[in-house]
Amino acid sequence: MKFYHLIHLAAVLFLSIFTATAQNQATTPEQREKQMLESIDREKTRLRDLLNLEYWQEFYVDSILTHDYTALTEELESMQKAKVENTDLYMSVQDKWMQQIVDSYKKIFTEDQWKKYMKSGGQRAQKDRDRRREKADKATAERKK
Repeated sequence: MKFYHLIHLAAVLFLSIFTATAQNQATTPEQREKQMLESIDREKTRLRDLLNLEYWQEFYVDSILTHDYTALTEELESMQKAKVENTDLYMSVQDKWMQQIVDSYKKIFTEDQWKKYMKSGGQRAQKDRDRRREKADKATAERKK
């Protein structure tokens, strides 16, 4: 359940950052980067404690999160600069990068760690992403008709 809340928190954090930027509020790139790094550190610590990660796994988790959160941020900023208003598109980009993170985790976690990770909220987050993807696919199919 904590994982689901963390993913929700990350979503709220990223969307609030971009909303604030869109509204010309005082959110500097340095503040956004600091918030992102703090979020990465919290998640890394949570996973370390939950899954008893080895040092090398913790390093990979940090690298995965840093790379993918940065790429997510850049893609969302690009959409914001292009004045994309469809929130479903923002959600699909976020889901794409969250799925990338999960796929990377699966490669570095042991079988027991993976099961524990999925039970801690990863499975629910995956179902939520799948549900949103099915809804988007259905909408696309209806538009093609």
